[in-house]
Amino acid sequence: MKYNPNEIEAKWQKYWAENQTFAAKNNSEKPKHYVLDMFPYPSGAGLHVGHPLGYIASDVYSRFKRHQGFNVLHPMGYDSFGLPAEQYAIQTGQRPEDTTRVNIDGGVDKEGKQIAGYRKQLDKIGFSFDWAREVRTSNPDYYKHTQWIFIQLFNSWYCRKQGKAFDISELVTVFEESGNALVEAVCDDNVAIFTADEWNSYSADQKEKILLQYRLTYLAETEVNWCPGLGTVLANDEIVNGVSERGGFPVIRKKMTQWSMRISAYAERLLEGLNDIDWSESIKESQRNWIGKSVGALVTFNVKDHNEVIEVFTTRPDTIFGVTFMTLAPEHDLVAKITTPEQKAEVEAYIEKTAKRSERERMADVKTISGVFTGAYAEHPFTKEPIPVWIGDYVLAGYGTGAVMAVPCGDERDYAFANFFKGQKGMPEIKNIFANVDISEAAYGSKDNVEIANSDFLNGLNYKEGTKKTIAKLEEIGQGTGKTNYRLRDAVFSRQRYWGEPFPVYYVNGLPKMIDTQHLPIILPEVEKYLPTEEGLPPLGNAAVWAWDTKQNKVVNTDLVDNATIFPLELNTMPGWAGSSWYWMRYMDAHNENEFASKEALAYWENVDLYIGGSEHATGHLLYSRFWNKFLKDKGFAPTEEPFKKLINQGMILGTSAFVYRLEGTNTFVSKNKIGDQKVQPIHADVSMVNSSDELDVEKFKAWREDYADAEFILDDNGKYIVGREVEKMSKSKYNVVTPDDICAEYGADTLRLYEMFLGPLEQAKPWNTAGISGVFGFLKKLWRLYFDENGLIVNNDEPTKDNLKSLHKTIKKVGEDIENFSFNTSVSQFMICVNELSSQNCHSRAILEPLAILVSPYAPHIAEELWSQLGHTTSISEVAFPIFEEKHLVETNKEYPVSFNGKMRFTIELPLDLTKEQIEEIVMKDERTQKHLDSRTPNKVIIVPGKIINLVG
Repeated sequence: MKYNPNEIEAKWQKYWAENQTFAAKNNSEKPKHYVLDMFPYPSGAGLHVGHPLGYIASDVYSRFKRHQGFNVLHPMGYDSFGLPAEQYAIQTGQRPEDTTRVNIDGGVDKEGKQIAGYRKQLDKIGFSFDWAREVRTSNPDYYKHTQWIFIQLFNSWYCRKQGKAFDISELVTVFEESGNALVEAVCDDNVAIFTADEWNSYSADQKEKILLQYRLTYLAETEVNWCPGLGTVLANDEIVNGVSERGGFPVIRKKMTQWSMRISAYAERLLEGLNDIDWSESIKESQRNWIGKSVGALVTFNVKDHNEVIEVFTTRPDTIFGVTFMTLAPEHDLVAKITTPEQKAEVEAYIEKTAKRSERERMADVKTISGVFTGAYAEHPFTKEPIPVWIGDYVLAGYGTGAVMAVPCGDERDYAFANFFKGQKGMPEIKNIFANVDISEAAYGSKDNVEIANSDFLNGLNYKEGTKKTIAKLEEIGQGTGKTNYRLRDAVFSRQRYWGEPFPVYYVNGLPKMIDTQHLPIILPEVEKYLPTEEGLPPLGNAAVWAWDTKQNKVVNTDLVDNATIFPLELNTMPGWAGSSWYWMRYMDAHNENEFASKEALAYWENVDLYIGGSEHATGHLLYSRFWNKFLKDKGFAPTEEPFKKLINQGMILGTSAFVYRLEGTNTFVSKNKIGDQKVQPIHADVSMVNSSDELDVEKFKAWREDYADAEFILDDNGKYIVGREVEKMSKSKYNVVTPDDICAEYGADTLRLYEMFLGPLEQAKPWNTAGISGVFGFLKKLWRLYFDENGLIVNNDEPTKDNLKSLHKTIKKVGEDIENFSFNTSVSQFMICVNELSSQNCHSRAILEPLAILVSPYAPHIAEELWSQLGHTTSISEVAFPIFEEKHLVETNKEYPVSFNGKMRFTIELPLDLTKEQIEEIVMKDERTQKHLDSRTPNKVIIVPGKIINLVG
């Protein structure tokens, strides 16, 4: 009976689907275990072999947990809103919802492209997903709840005193009774103080404007990354080297009125929560750096000849007497107000230039020094000396206050800036305020061993004493206070795109109003084109039906807006991270029409036990998810503070690219080992045209592209064209993509699963090499032969031997430990060792082969199901108890001793390990083989080391 993976796998995939084998129950006597993958964005390119790596690992773990008796929730869905689908729609004229659906379900798009479909590709690999809980973030029945969460955020504020969010109505009550003077809330800067009487006298619009300064999601004019080529705002992680990651369009800094979310309110809780979760230290450190907590002082500098002040946050208030100049971010509001007429042209030119650089680029570039003097001066709070005010792009408007007090003697960047502009108007000499420290070559940035000098009342103090005294003096004169600051900025939540969640917002007198939750979802309208309008409005400005009728409570024609009962709706859409910031909760209760999940479901599943995904989400997705989870916990919806208990980042599977070499200025390609000193241009060739010996199929290559049809080839001495190889990221543009469909068709999904786990440690990057697949396929065929020969099943009921049991229990121990430790590659090695040993032992015992099938099942579930069925079982192997390891089978009771004569081993003898030296000697001397070798002689000496050696000398 031959191993036929395609037939077996189709059979069992059909069985699992029909019987809902992996459906999780929301109530079970079994303990729960929730295993989650970062869900994919469904592009038309489909899956390549790098994508399933994390899914296979999570599937192995999920199946293992089922064997251990857990009620496992292992769901899958699609993060289906986003810019790629919209860009494709703009290019091809197709509706994003149509292309997204085809990308998921498969089929032919309007361009005539055959799309494999994510769902079909995933099914072929045999994952134990509970598909009944599938979510798609672009479906209205899903984003209805995303809109609902947005409304909850809008209707909430954050109390610093209690460290949590509350309903905005509670804040209104406080305002009505006592004003806002004593309110400890996270809010906009410089909120005006008012009494209860003043509040109660305000108009409804005035009150609404004030509340916007406190809400957890709010409208504000914000510095954003504007990409004219894409017509939208981009997040920092969507920009690479100053251009958009998608399309490579220039990005500039620009002020726009945007929806923002007050994630900064949760900065301290986001930091503290990292102590309670099992994540890698590198990911935690990324989050700590992004949150960027620092303790210091907020200092106010008056601007000379202006009614303006510059606020500065500094972690080194003890160095305040070392300030020689100030630097503002080019985007700082004060720049236009305080720049002198003489400096205006130079300042404006510099601002225009720096607007083209992203914040990330400016932060990373520590070598370039640039800046301009504004002509204005601030006043030192203690000495009253004039301090020149510069602008420089190393200062960011979005960090701190957008201004720094420059102390060149104590800060390397200030030191470099001061030296670069040394001698120019507006750049004083560097002051040294550290006793016994030489700053002639570099700044002294350490806080250790500091003795303050040339600093009036701070002379002789160290860093801690100086900091404390400076803050006290600043508070005394009303020009500063102690403060804890965070780098974490409020998250911009608007995108000028079409393909995203519509905001449930309409505008009355320019102020936002929330649509009542009972009328959700507000469904994305049809538009003729997905580009911004001619007036520069977002794509929803093209919608003919996009106004809110407050009488009928429905969306109506845009031209009916009368600003009396029918009002304009928000034209921006939510960002890509909106739907992915809560999706794990939806899986808990995916078909609940009334709530994002019921309290019962949330209470049962609580949070994710294991989360597997890429490290590229170290800050963005993971930080936003933790923020939304904490907010929903505050409001009594989420049961836990943290969403993901354990996080593992799988490494990338890299492609092995193939290169052909074209002689410069010709259409002649030279084999790699014939290049010599010739100048060549390396060009990617499709890896499907190259065999395992790195030989190019020249005819296929010539037929690949029209411009290669007449190409000439200089071959090696064997008449072959040898390509170059290089390990790179797997991508279509490098023609090094290998699809799982091809591997499954040729070798089977079980081979693919085992091979991906066998490649190396889960968290490391590793290159793909299709040549290695055949070895894993050979292993599965060898496993099959333990159970079958040409005539059928050969499993018997023979008692297993000690060696059989030893091989099995070594494997039970190793595989169980490996899966718990996520060391999947070493499990596969152990399977190979075990099958080799059992084959050499000629083992066909049911007592060994039944538990072996269960051990293999998490990794190669199709073959395991078939073996289990052929052994006479009528139910799925998926929930059969994991075999129990018994130590006794690994305890050695006998030892095979080598028996040597004068140091040369002549034969072996198996003896019990508990024999004494005397007993061993007696048995060996009586052995007929010993008698034969001695030939009636008596040895001079018998050396015996129990458990090791026997040597007869002389």
